[in-house]
Amino acid sequence: MANKDAAFGLRAIGKVGQNRDNQGLSEYDIAASATAIYQNDPVEMAATGTITVAAATDTLLGSLNGVFFTDANTSKPTYANHLNASNTATDIVGFVSDDPYERFEVQSDGATAAADVGMNADIVYAAGSSPDYVSKVELDHSDLKTATAQLRVLAISNDIENNTAGSANVNLVVMINEHFLKGTVGI
Repeated sequence: MANKDAAFGLRAIGKVGQNRDNQGLSEYDIAASATAIYQNDPVEMAATGTITVAAATDTLLGSLNGVFFTDANTSKPTYANHLNASNTATDIVGFVSDDPYERFEVQSDGATAAADVGMNADIVYAAGSSPDYVSKVELDHSDLKTATAQLRVLAISNDIENNTAGSANVNLVVMINEHFLKGTVGI
């Protein structure tokens, strides 16, 4: 059976070791910008002290779970699973799954096989879309290698709709390999 092509970014699924502190979210400031950030988009720490959406080869901080801000038009506190590019609020906070040992599920953009478990690869960024505002980021299958890269493949997912190894769009269990909180250099 063919796998369903439905990218969803980096969806947190639990930590390595399954300790009792699973799914903790940390708060990070986000500056108003022209770039939207969707739910499950990988994010990075910027030199400004705020987080932004990450691209291939960036050092990742984690995956965005949602945002909180005071709406500039209504002055009402607002929670959303994404941040619109046109948001001009000055108090935007992002909730990020940032534990260095968090495992994520992500869809591959190619035919990933069981033999690819243990390899590393970068992401392929594609902007999410309405109405659900969920990320369209995928693992870059063409980038699978033993050398350092953003993500490490830990397993083929148990998702019954997307676990046919060797077929396109298989869901994978990954960890952030190049993690900001585990790195030794600053920004």
